[in-house]
Amino acid sequence: MNLTKYFHDFKSKRILIVGDAIIDTYLWGEIHRMSPEAPVPVVDVAVNQNDSRLGGAANVALNLKELGAESILCTVIGNDNRGILFEQLMQEQGLSLEGMLISNGRKTTTKTRVIADNKHQLRIDEEDTYPIKVENQFYNLIQKLTHNIDAIILQDYNKGVLTENIIKKIILLANSKNIPTIVDPKKQNFLAYNNCTLFKPNLNEIMNGLNIKANIENFEEIEKATTNLRDIISAKAILLTLSNKGIFLNTNSGNKLKKSTTENVIDVSGAGDTVVSVAAMCLACNIDYEELAILSNIAGGIVCEKVGVVPISNHELLDRAKKILNV
Repeated sequence: MNLTKYFHDFKSKRILIVGDAIIDTYLWGEIHRMSPEAPVPVVDVAVNQNDSRLGGAANVALNLKELGAESILCTVIGNDNRGILFEQLMQEQGLSLEGMLISNGRKTTTKTRVIADNKHQLRIDEEDTYPIKVENQFYNLIQKLTHNIDAIILQDYNKGVLTENIIKKIILLANSKNIPTIVDPKKQNFLAYNNCTLFKPNLNEIMNGLNIKANIENFEEIEKATTNLRDIISAKAILLTLSNKGIFLNTNSGNKLKKSTTENVIDVSGAGDTVVSVAAMCLACNIDYEELAILSNIAGGIVCEKVGVVPISNHELLDRAKKILNV
């Protein structure tokens, strides 16, 4: 594996991310008492102990930027104060706003996590999840942004941006231009991604999407489920993430299980975003599927060692990959 060349090539790639953008907000505080109004703790939030970060498809865009690529996020946000904040966060991170489409009356998805006593106490979601009402306008924007694109990520959180119609049109457009597509799905529209290049579910998503049971410890069951899924959606490859067990790759050339490279799992938040980002970079560089799975697995392991949704850098991944692969 020519890691130095691969990571150099990453820096010349342009990746388009289409999907649901989210603001991840964190409130940090302490618990000293229970509420007299209900059997719940009272969290005292300290001054300046709040933090807003790019989440969802925007976190994928940030991951790609940190890996050295030019990332372009194409999404729909609301004309609300959260939408203004989202654009500010994008600009602060040096990410392009050319793929932003504003939909009047729609909420910009925001997830607020309350953290106290080193524990996630509560999450508050503010969002609209109905299908976007600006489908035609959104697809026209996507078409304009596919010029000189090396790969397209469809990042679905079931918040309404990736409608079935949009999904089908994007994949048809990408295939006509020989642009590889990688999908990070959710339950809704799970089987709508026909003819994509690489499909990356986790175990719960594949079980819910196919309405099956699969034992994470049983290689044959995992192989059967991923082969069935690959045949149903006519994907070239399935990259199944298995949390701390690693990654399972299924292609028409065979199946491989890549065991997790980390023994110190602290927080799995954002690991899937990083895996899909690295996989997309590999597709853009025409790296073969097995090496793609190896690098994606290493990247996911690094994120699991960190607290919260945190992107990893090109140098961090390169150094870890060299260490693990002894190259």
